[in-house]
Amino acid sequence: MVSTQTREEIEESLGQVPSWIEHIAEPASDHSWGLFRDLSFGETELTPREKALVGVGVAASINCPYCTHFHKEEARMADVTDDEVAEAVSLASATLYSSTVLHGNEVDVDDFVTETSEIVEYLHEQEAAAAGAD
Repeated sequence: MVSTQTREEIEESLGQVPSWIEHIAEPASDHSWGLFRDLSFGETELTPREKALVGVGVAASINCPYCTHFHKEEARMADVTDDEVAEAVSLASATLYSSTVLHGNEVDVDDFVTETSEIVEYLHEQEAAAAGAD
């Protein structure tokens, strides 16, 4: 159960204390609100739009109806379009798919890192060549 001070802060921030907050075990309840508050509402490197899109993608990947609902609402508040939400979900799906292939086939991590470095270098070279052609 959250402390009185945290309860008041949550109510001031959200207009109420969501019932699920009461399910967070001590001593994590106050700390959990702080993490949520700071990452979701605090000034961070990501914009509210970016945070919402990350949230939608993760929520879809973990098949969480609660998180999916919350982050879609968050996205709407940040003026994210339905097409952008669909793209975020599709990107999350592609990432999860690739992760399943990599893990299921026990692809060597060192080989993967080396190949990724080579691909990134190639792509940078292609971008530089295209910029030089302009």
